[in-house]
Amino acid sequence: MKKAFTLLLLLVSMVGFSKKPDSRYFEMRIYYCHPGRLDALIQRFTNHTTKIFERHGMTNVGYWIPNKNDENALYYILGYPSQAARDSSWKQFGRDPEWKEVSKKSEESGKIVAKVTSIFMNATDFSPKIKPSKKAEDRLFELRTYTPAPGKLANIVGRFRDHTTKLFKKHGMENIAYFTSIEKDPSKEARLIYIVAHKNDEAAKASWDNFRKDPIWLKVKEASELNGKIVDKVESMFMSPTSFSTIR
Repeated sequence: MKKAFTLLLLLVSMVGFSKKPDSRYFEMRIYYCHPGRLDALIQRFTNHTTKIFERHGMTNVGYWIPNKNDENALYYILGYPSQAARDSSWKQFGRDPEWKEVSKKSEESGKIVAKVTSIFMNATDFSPKIKPSKKAEDRLFELRTYTPAPGKLANIVGRFRDHTTKLFKKHGMENIAYFTSIEKDPSKEARLIYIVAHKNDEAAKASWDNFRKDPIWLKVKEASELNGKIVDKVESMFMSPTSFSTIR
């Protein structure tokens, strides 16, 4: 009886029944700065903003700057217990006396942010647990967005869950986080948005080259597209973490 119970526990751990999907409400925020003002924004986040976020119940997930940054942008992701908690936290943040003072002082030389874009997201059921980095060396991050062919999001998510993430790991990519977007327009299908990490540019190129010619991937891709393509568009952007990012 004892052996049977031990075997059952082993099987449960192997199939991952103990892992619960991350149920938090996520927000990717993109700040587009006025020319020459990105450094001021970075300084404000470094010294003040992230701490005030945490005080009001927001979790700093990660902060990145695009390697090709023609739009003077900062990308970051926050986590909240729920959508209601998100809305409450931002109201509290906006009324915070310290934030008001910091914001006013940082803009004495002019406005910093020209435009803010938000993308709300849910973690997929196969997304790794998001935790702070312990490595001393910064990695190269890649943000990828997949726009599905009509009605094909479930096919994309299933392919990633069952095959793609494992093949990424096989070829040296680190799976960081996987999300589906919450679109403002209910008639618009959600997108798959994910982040992987590479050691550097050369490692990223080698990983993608080896992945794309992997015989297993070629078979998986062919099988998943028997009834037509499932991805309409793929967008990729390489990013570097800021000095204050919890994921480095």
